[in-house]
Amino acid sequence: MTQAELDKTDERHHVVVVGGGFGGIQCIKSLKRANVRITLIDQQNHHLFQPLLYQVATTILAPSEIAWPLRQVFRDRKDVTTLLATVVGVDQQAKCVLLSHDTSIHYDTLVLATGARHSYFGHSDWEKNAPGLKTLEDATTIRRQILSAFEIAEKSDDPELQRAYLTFAVIGAGPTGVELAGIIAELSHRILPREFRRIDTNTARILLIEAGSKVLPSFPQKLSDYAASALSQLGVEVLLGSPVTACNANSVVVGDTDIPCGTIVWAAGVQASPVATWLDADHDRAGRVIVGPHLTVPQHDDIFVIGDTASVTDSKNNPVPGIAPAAKQMGAYVGTVVRKRLRNAPTSRPFVYRHAGSLATLGRRAAIADFDRIQLTGAVAWWTWGIAHIFFLIGTRSRVAVAWSWLWSFLTGQNAARIITRQTDKPAKTWEDGNEKKGQ
Repeated sequence: MTQAELDKTDERHHVVVVGGGFGGIQCIKSLKRANVRITLIDQQNHHLFQPLLYQVATTILAPSEIAWPLRQVFRDRKDVTTLLATVVGVDQQAKCVLLSHDTSIHYDTLVLATGARHSYFGHSDWEKNAPGLKTLEDATTIRRQILSAFEIAEKSDDPELQRAYLTFAVIGAGPTGVELAGIIAELSHRILPREFRRIDTNTARILLIEAGSKVLPSFPQKLSDYAASALSQLGVEVLLGSPVTACNANSVVVGDTDIPCGTIVWAAGVQASPVATWLDADHDRAGRVIVGPHLTVPQHDDIFVIGDTASVTDSKNNPVPGIAPAAKQMGAYVGTVVRKRLRNAPTSRPFVYRHAGSLATLGRRAAIADFDRIQLTGAVAWWTWGIAHIFFLIGTRSRVAVAWSWLWSFLTGQNAARIITRQTDKPAKTWEDGNEKKGQ
């Protein structure tokens, strides 16, 4: 049966959810037994647990441990149809989601939960040399680049090239940047030294580069200072007040200083997906749609925007952070609003964000946690972080697999996912290639 035929024969209210992230999945879960039919559209066939994506990039976890097929997630939900497709626009008058290849899906209620992508602040050309971390493909690319850097340094007889490949630059000192830098330092200084013969991985240089005045700017100063100190103890060089002015094939330029390095990872900013363009809606500087108190688009109460795609403020008029708990709360709220509308009940209560706390890890044995009145550091915060993340994983199998991987790494100092899939794998551009181009 075609989609058009289904639209004509199934009279149930049709909810189209675009995006299988935290917000989209939570919205669908909250509509269970709501007498609606749901179509979930995503350009990937899996849900990704993004808070642990950096652990795939740094060899602690395998991709399969943090990603689950969307069809498997909803296999027992006969009211949910999953489509692997790319959305290219929304026809608000015809109430249709426009897909690539000139197809469309009609909706009665539309929920846009399409997330965010990397933002290079007007320097999109940097992306090829400084990949960001938003997808499994990003994570495996960065992991391959990190591991290949050690391999290339091991087989080289050129000390300058070895130093370059053993220099890793992480740009941006938010949670992702801090966690990446900490694990790369652990990998270089504690896990790999016994495995290489020609190079000393202890000499690896890990740079955490931040244009602002402190690491983890969203955390209280006390926790930010603790994080900076803990990173320094791990061997991370924290460069504050250091804006990046260029990302080249073989170096990063900080101010006027050109630093040769084999691996650059971008963790400095995000840009919302193009939903605002689809809807011709007002948006903030990051491209997030400015929504009303019920998370709807002004003048279009049948369209909800949630998660990283939405610009929302809390009760203190502060921006709601782009984190998984916030997206899940928005998804649950939209499900409640849709249910009330189906019963013709009033939906006067606006969305209220409840902050459950902020956490970030600092290597394998330390973390920080901010619960407003309660602040934790060190091992206690690390265990708190671990328990919270395992709780939010989908399925018993994933929880057991991740817990085992963490326990193995914690007890033995070994990471199980240090695999380069092909012998020819190497960083996107080698040091030699870059220097040849400079000499032309």
